Amino acid sequence: MDITKRNKGDIVILDITGEIDLYNAPEIKDIISKLIEEKKYNVIINLEKVSYIDSSGIGALISSLSNLKKYQGGLKIINVYASVRKVFELTKLTSFFEIFDAEDVAVDSFNK
Repeated sequence: MDITKRNKGDIVILDITGEIDLYNAPEIKDIISKLIEEKKYNVIINLEKVSYIDSSGIGALISSLSNLKKYQGGLKIINVYASVRKVFELTKLTSFFEIFDAEDVAVDSFNK
């Protein structure tokens, strides 16, 4: 798994590539914790290039969202495709997370 960080105003976008599993899911939580320390509470996670996610990855995303909400922040997810989308649907997390198909729409949703 590889994570690239970029900013759009006060929103941090994490582009993740590869697989999110038991071994690397804690890395996502670590990055979100560092962002919180930097007082960056609005995060978008781009899953466009993620081919696989397991329950540990889902757990890391849920935990990250909960932590950001403590600071009135949020976590939005974009570009969820194929088998990864199926995991979100099977676990009924499509209603828990705000999932968008376009980055601009997700960015705009923070400003509402």
